[in-house]
Amino acid sequence: MERNILLKIEYDGTDFSGWQRQPGRRTVQGTLEEALSKVLGQDIKIEGTSRTDAGVHALGQRAIFKGEFPIPTENIQKAVNNMLAGGMNNKNKLPDINIAGVMVEAPDFHPRFDAKGKHYRYIIENSKTPNIFRRNYRYQINQWLDTDAMREAANQFLGEHDFAAFQSAGGTPRESTVRRIYSVDIYRRENDEIIVDIIGNGFLYNMIRIMVGTLVEVGLGKREPMEVDRILKSLDRSRAGHTAPPQGLYLMDVYYEFPEMEI
Repeated sequence: MERNILLKIEYDGTDFSGWQRQPGRRTVQGTLEEALSKVLGQDIKIEGTSRTDAGVHALGQRAIFKGEFPIPTENIQKAVNNMLAGGMNNKNKLPDINIAGVMVEAPDFHPRFDAKGKHYRYIIENSKTPNIFRRNYRYQINQWLDTDAMREAANQFLGEHDFAAFQSAGGTPRESTVRRIYSVDIYRRENDEIIVDIIGNGFLYNMIRIMVGTLVEVGLGKREPMEVDRILKSLDRSRAGHTAPPQGLYLMDVYYEFPEMEI
């Protein structure tokens, strides 16, 4: 019997050329397809929820594949993770991809079209002293950021807007650039990290990184908080801030049963 199998995937995006398979390049999708094909003994193609860029990380990416397989569903996770780690002879090796969960979904389930929302986190290290060991996992800014001003600016993203000004060229063309943002939470940790948590019903190409780049410029005093509203209304990418680097971005979760959130 054919099974529609949904994966929950974690990965360190540092050494990948993004999610989407590309000839001659190491990608998350391509690496997973290769491991799944070997474990299941047939050609496997997976479809993911988000096409994350090179350097972007994930704790809750989702992907699905269909087929008839001899191995029980509950054994796929262990077998593929063992394959990704290099087999039984490399028990101490930590791979940069991990399947965190496996489940069987309804035949018509689609990981992207059925998603109700996504949670992204962006991490900024706001310290005068650079930390070379975090260079692949944080946006390091050595000038003090005003998080109160950043929160004031971020409030203008809430609700439904046309985010054309916060989209980079080069992504997959979308029928609409209107998106709904449910929440933006910005807070500072004791270790000089600033966390930006954004939950929305969908995101355009580089939208999160441009939003964060704009908020950083507000935090540095280069822009007024209320400028965000004018940028949104302009629909002009050149009016928004810089595109924050990919290293600080994490796909935290994908929601298929989304709680009601009033804006």
